[in-house]
Amino acid sequence: MVEACSEDIKKAAELIIDSYKQSGKLLLCGNGGSASQSQHIAAEMINKFRFDRQPLAAIALTTDTSNLTSIGNDSGFQYVFVKQIKALGKKEDVLVIITTSDVSFSPDNTHSLDLGLALKAAKELGIKTIGMVSEKTKEALPYLDVAVRIPSRDTPRTQEGHITALHIICDLVEQEMFPK
Repeated sequence: MVEACSEDIKKAAELIIDSYKQSGKLLLCGNGGSASQSQHIAAEMINKFRFDRQPLAAIALTTDTSNLTSIGNDSGFQYVFVKQIKALGKKEDVLVIITTSDVSFSPDNTHSLDLGLALKAAKELGIKTIGMVSEKTKEALPYLDVAVRIPSRDTPRTQEGHITALHIICDLVEQEMFPK
């Protein structure tokens, strides 16, 4: 399934490598199962993927329950990632959004509005963006520097494609940043 995305996987890895070489960091976000994949990949970057090495900066924007609940309660759930990106992000960073469907940019359609607004905030700050997306994704595409688009409309298959592609990206980044 990821063979169809191999060029985009390489481009995503190159964006992340360029960010790390400029002292940038990786910011990741998603909803539901995609949130857990954000956390998984942040841990791979910070700790290790294949071998012991120096940590690489990565933050899953899905993990700080105080921030998430404060922002969600006081400002609205659609801002849970935006406010963190504005507080933590800089132009050398890369934002990875993970979605099995699509994003919204309109308050009239709140499905993954948090991810749509996160993309807008990243663009305003000059942050490069990568989307781990699917065949269902349309609205997010103009806001992505790289779209790793899994050729499926089925959520479980898309999630499997995402984690495989993300593991390949981790592997490529680790090999380039820490050559043996």
